[in-house]
Amino acid sequence: MGDSLLDQQILTQIEGLNRLKMRAEALLHRAVNSLDEHRGHAPDVVAELALVLSVSEQHARRMVDLSAALVHRLPRTLSAMESGVVDSYRASKVASATAWLNDSQAREVDSTVAPRLVGKNPHQVRRVATYWALKVDPEGAARRASVRRAERSVQLLPGEDGMSTLLADLPAEVASSAYARIDRMARTLRGGNESRTLDQLRADVFAELLGSNATGSGAKADVHVYVDLTTLAGLNDNPAQLAGYGPIAADVARQIAEEPSSTWRRIVTDPLTGAPVDVGRQRYRPPAVTDEFVRVRDRECRFPSCHRPAHFGDNDHHIPWNRQGPTNQANLVNLCRRHHRLKDRPGWTYRLHPTTAAVAVTTPTGTTYTSKPEPLHDPPF
Repeated sequence: MGDSLLDQQILTQIEGLNRLKMRAEALLHRAVNSLDEHRGHAPDVVAELALVLSVSEQHARRMVDLSAALVHRLPRTLSAMESGVVDSYRASKVASATAWLNDSQAREVDSTVAPRLVGKNPHQVRRVATYWALKVDPEGAARRASVRRAERSVQLLPGEDGMSTLLADLPAEVASSAYARIDRMARTLRGGNESRTLDQLRADVFAELLGSNATGSGAKADVHVYVDLTTLAGLNDNPAQLAGYGPIAADVARQIAEEPSSTWRRIVTDPLTGAPVDVGRQRYRPPAVTDEFVRVRDRECRFPSCHRPAHFGDNDHHIPWNRQGPTNQANLVNLCRRHHRLKDRPGWTYRLHPTTAAVAVTTPTGTTYTSKPEPLHDPPF
């Protein structure tokens, strides 16, 4: 009990220091913007800032740009920093998600997003900011997606120690589908005398597929795209959701859903409730109805802040099966393998609400964090 109390005191201290750091970062960004404006945005401001802060000029340039965006385009996000709610890194996610919008649109997104930043990690901040940016300017989002898809490419980046990186810049749903297939094939090779790690197996499967020009071996990918019924019908342009990635433009979602040979699985949702109303059946080896429902409902690992797609995870019995836990949607929750194993570590407690599907995770220090799938879209009223 004493050790737990000490840990809680240390965590409280860490929280307080982190809030001070956020407030200090807000002051720093205001000062950087003041310097840049006082000097008339002269190019040498970046060079001098790099010297003062002992950073690269590239880093200093990013600081100047972010400071200007926060002061002029994202004032409420900057206020959240000053209140100790969000740090510079998470604020940069809002700035990058809104960079393509005009000033008025960026401020509209800022007003909506800033109150939603409390307790969100950088990935979640990027998602919520991207969602509202797509919602504010769906036509612009569709144009940008079309341009970026035309820029798809593959690059070979030489590395160290006899290694290189093969970098493919692909449409999100294509990359997700490819990864899902590689992961599925790699997992089938585990067990027995196999000594390779899962990462090594994925790398080897990837190399073998490319080297042999293999097509059709292994299970097909199962990648979920969530789109509401009215968006699918073209009656609005609400952003859709690609499991494991985040918001995608409505126009892109419609292209995926209407493609006859699509290997991606559309989940059509009720525009009023966000609940699934239709699950596309074009898939390999349909699972049991209950298993499928839980994966569609949860979308991702339900550990707070984890975004591993549910179709890669385990549907875990909250009340263990060997303790008469029922195999139904009220007792099943999707967890990635890592957070599934964490559940059994000393001091960790997971609680699943049987009707709302909210998951409460309590850490060894007694702090509880709650996860509940966010609505796929906003209600119309």
